[in-house]
Amino acid sequence: MTIDNGVRVLAGSMVLLSVILTVTVHPGFVWLTVFVGLNLIQSAFTGICPAVFFLKKLGLRE
Repeated sequence: MTIDNGVRVLAGSMVLLSVILTVTVHPGFVWLTVFVGLNLIQSAFTGICPAVFFLKKLGLRE
């Protein structure tokens, strides 16, 4: 798996987790979805994605 695919998997997983937590635990978890979305938008403009640093340490290839 490449880093690009890893970022997509991580972002999608976080959104799904946030939706599940929002429905089952507390409506405030919707802010996790907002955070993930804003992070994706900022990374599109700046080219810097914090998740990439962690995925590189996990050994994903570029």
